[in-house]
Amino acid sequence: MTKTTIGILQPGHAPTNLAHERGDYDQCFRTLLGEDAFTYIVYDVEAGELPASTAEADGWLITGSRHGAYEDHPWRDPLEDFIRSAYAGGRPLVGICFGHQIIARALGGDVVRADGGWIAGPQTYEGPGGMRFAVNAWHRDQVTKVPEDLEVFLKGEGCPVAGLFQQGRVLTFQPHPEFSPDYTAALLAERGSALPQPLQAELPARIRDIPLDQEQVANMIRTFLSDADYRP
Repeated sequence: MTKTTIGILQPGHAPTNLAHERGDYDQCFRTLLGEDAFTYIVYDVEAGELPASTAEADGWLITGSRHGAYEDHPWRDPLEDFIRSAYAGGRPLVGICFGHQIIARALGGDVVRADGGWIAGPQTYEGPGGMRFAVNAWHRDQVTKVPEDLEVFLKGEGCPVAGLFQQGRVLTFQPHPEFSPDYTAALLAERGSALPQPLQAELPARIRDIPLDQEQVANMIRTFLSDADYRP
């Protein structure tokens, strides 16, 4: 049986040392979802690489990035055009952190620098039917206006729009289910200086002590990409 092909659109990269030692963002998703679950094609969007057609993959996943979705980069508008084309063509879209934000923006939403500042490390999120899980986060931007045809299916403390959904078409997460505790600890070592000092001080213990539900979220993403009737 032919595997579903997932195109990973990468609008940013992990810090060089982290990418070398533990893998870049695309590898995090291959590990999370399973190397054998799908056939993967990776596009370096930050370097200006985009698919020629939305038909090059059966579904699309947009990773995180150090950039803001509202920042004017030469690849941002072409990426938004691609998102709108994939959406119009019914190709399922998954967005994580920046991916969540740029999908929202491309489809008519707004993204801003949040007044509440940084959210980082293990966070608990709640969704429909009593859904509850903990995964890592790393962001200070948030979606503040939801596109008309998308529903908010997930919320977290200090993050009221933590996930967006439209059946068969869009599934997004503001947090990073692909970040393991070790990966997040290494990211803290590389980029933690951007965080407020109190948050920097408390994160190592929280990363070490709070168990994550990565497989729960991985299963949601795998099912969404494979089953057009799926609802979280």
